Amino acid sequence: MSGRGFAPASYIGEFDPNLVWELLIGGIVVASFLGAVGLWVLSALRKSQRAKLRRNAFISSALNNLNQGVLMSDAQGRVVFCNDRFLDIYGFTRADIATCKTGRDLIELRRTRGLLNVTAKEFAALARRPEGFVTEMPGGKSVLSKIFRLPNGGTIGTHEDCTEQRKLSRKLASTTQFLESVLDNVPVCVAAKNIEDGRYIFVNRAFERFSRFSRDHIVGKRADEIFRPETAKSIDVADQSALQAPEGHHRSELTVERGSEKRILASNRVIARNEHGEPEFLIALFDDVTERRSLSRELENTKKFLELVVDNIPVSLIVERVSDGRYLLANRSAETILNRRREDATGLTAADIFNPKEAKLIIARDEAAIKKRGLLTEEHPISTKDGLRLFLTRRMTVLDDAGEPQYLIKTHEDVTDRRQTESRMAHMAYHDGLTDLPNRAAFLQALAQMIEACAGTDEEFAVLCVDLDGLKEINDVFGHAMGDKLLIEVARRIQASARGGVVARLSGDEFGMIIDGKQPEAGKALAEKLAEALSNEFPIDGKSVRTGVTTGISVFPHNGSDAASLLANAGAALFRAKAKSRGSISLFEPEMDQQIRDRRVLHQDLSVAIRNGELSLYYQPQATSGATVATSEVIGFEALARWQHPLRGFVSPADFIPLAEESGLIVEMGQWILREACREAASWPVPLQIAVNLSPAQFMHGDVVSLVHSILLETGLAPDRLELEITEGVLIEDFDRGLALLRRLKALGVRISMDDFGSGYSSLSYLQAFPFDKIKIDRAFVMNLGRNPQSAAIVRAVIDLGHGLEMSIVAEGVETQEQLSFLSEEGCDAVQGYFIGKPFPIGKYATLVGRSDGDVIVVEPARKTG
Repeated sequence: MSGRGFAPASYIGEFDPNLVWELLIGGIVVASFLGAVGLWVLSALRKSQRAKLRRNAFISSALNNLNQGVLMSDAQGRVVFCNDRFLDIYGFTRADIATCKTGRDLIELRRTRGLLNVTAKEFAALARRPEGFVTEMPGGKSVLSKIFRLPNGGTIGTHEDCTEQRKLSRKLASTTQFLESVLDNVPVCVAAKNIEDGRYIFVNRAFERFSRFSRDHIVGKRADEIFRPETAKSIDVADQSALQAPEGHHRSELTVERGSEKRILASNRVIARNEHGEPEFLIALFDDVTERRSLSRELENTKKFLELVVDNIPVSLIVERVSDGRYLLANRSAETILNRRREDATGLTAADIFNPKEAKLIIARDEAAIKKRGLLTEEHPISTKDGLRLFLTRRMTVLDDAGEPQYLIKTHEDVTDRRQTESRMAHMAYHDGLTDLPNRAAFLQALAQMIEACAGTDEEFAVLCVDLDGLKEINDVFGHAMGDKLLIEVARRIQASARGGVVARLSGDEFGMIIDGKQPEAGKALAEKLAEALSNEFPIDGKSVRTGVTTGISVFPHNGSDAASLLANAGAALFRAKAKSRGSISLFEPEMDQQIRDRRVLHQDLSVAIRNGELSLYYQPQATSGATVATSEVIGFEALARWQHPLRGFVSPADFIPLAEESGLIVEMGQWILREACREAASWPVPLQIAVNLSPAQFMHGDVVSLVHSILLETGLAPDRLELEITEGVLIEDFDRGLALLRRLKALGVRISMDDFGSGYSSLSYLQAFPFDKIKIDRAFVMNLGRNPQSAAIVRAVIDLGHGLEMSIVAEGVETQEQLSFLSEEGCDAVQGYFIGKPFPIGKYATLVGRSDGDVIVVEPARKTG
């Protein structure tokens, strides 16, 4: 057949036709067979493909319906699959996935879009950890990613939206932290223990302070591993009583040992049960009631522990949630602010409770405190059921773990009465108690402000020192009451003559004035006008009183560029005018500086007097405030320095004490006064108290504590008989140092008193910072009793304040029976003044101190002269 197939063309005509048909039919059969085989193979392939597609569709549908995003890659890191949840979590589309050939490309795409804040390498390492890696995304979304390696070398990553879960976790942690913070700051001891093994799982700071063990030492241990056997047994008995109590709590008193002492505790034990009602934890709340055992030990069983603690805070307390401004907690004191029961206020906002105007102000203040993220303190009025009251409000923002404001704690303290008292005292500190004119301190401030305003300009002004003539004679003839009334009328006429100018009372009979305009003409004109106004008679109590004025004038800027110089030079001019003639007017001249030189000479004389022993001590009695002098018992003396100059004669303490203060001689003088007073008091048979004044300079220079200690040892005086009188200057100069020195002095056993309270810059903060034994009311308040209702109110307030602080009160400057009667009725503890007894050498009071030698003086009512 092959031979026929390749025969030459010349033989074609010789083919057998049957052969051709055979070949054709055979080819068709073969082709049909091959086609059938091909169709069978194609059908099998299509069936396999459809099965694979159905399987892939099933797997894809299952993965796409998972709550977790799934991303798969092969061994080469190529992305082979991601489900719809993955796209939804990150906001991707299939087109975004198509652009990322590998998993690393997809991570970089997330970084580009701000959905990841770590590198691809860091992400892969963190996500392969067992706990995975949480990504914080914009909008507050949180995604937990975990990567697992597959057996074929590829990886599969799961991505789960855990935003709500993390919010709940943070809220739980925040609530736990809030409650622990509250418990840690309450003054009641709190402890919790497992009932199963009796080991402590929590104690607060109050528990630590009471037990004197650290929290780390207590937590994880049983009572018998911490306390002595007797104490541990008492604790165990109380725990068992609480477990057996049907109501689930047990109140008792138990005695425990702390160091070498025994303490009585009021205990309240509460059993906390699990969801099956089985006892799980025991919570112990207790307070040390050793010193106040007589008080009620029963607490209200219906109140929660936190409410009990908060309700005992002496100020109004409100806790507000920052996110929505709703009140979460309020104590009973806050009901005055809220004008409703605190239970009714919980869950409400300021807008729900207060009227729109008040709510707007409160919300604005709250937002300011939240923005500051710290303590914000302010005073503002609040409408209450008792009317409009002034409150001191403190706002403290509590931050969460992310450093964002979470809670706002607000306390409100009613300071209306306190501020009114302080306002009256502040007014008295800068105003004369008799005439209500500004005093020397206020005048110097006004003078400094005037200098500042005129500095660098062509403006001039004059300072006038005006001395009232004849006041001493009027006091001697008609009495101090008449002199005081005269001073009040003089002040009125001076103010009328000044017509808006600054007028002040600088001392007993000296006034100061400031007048602007062309100088010295304006100053002279005012002085002449004032002399004319005061030349007219003063009708007082049916009598006609005459007086006059002598005036000294200095001019700014020619006679001084600072307040002290101008006032001193005006004083020098006044001194010249007095020497010239009463009623004259004198302008300052440079030669008047001689007065300054005289003061320097006096300073040198004082220095010599201290060294040569020319000073002496006089003693003024201090007595209980009886209804009369006869019923007032002398309880001690105040030591007062006196100077008899060999040439000048008696030098007033008002002259040499300020000079000693200015020059620093007061330190040396103070040492002598303290030593001499202690030596003298130690020799008295009757152990009366001795009071000695200490200057602020003695606190600033030298070791005053060592000095007092050494003098007590040297003289043998009992410390509790020595009373050291200080002024507020000790604390003004250096508060912390002064306070530390006062505490060291008190530790010696001596008594500390605040002298001249209310006359200078005396602040209630000083009384709060240091427990003074005594407060001495300045004579400026006492002298106006019976004439000035404001002085009576202030004296009454100081007495009540001192007694509230458990401090004794001594009133200085008592000169009349009326003043003594008032102080006795108001409960003043002691009095001092000319009505009780004048300062004399101790020999005049020999009988009172138990001696038989020396002159004996009968303490009779006496008046201060000059």
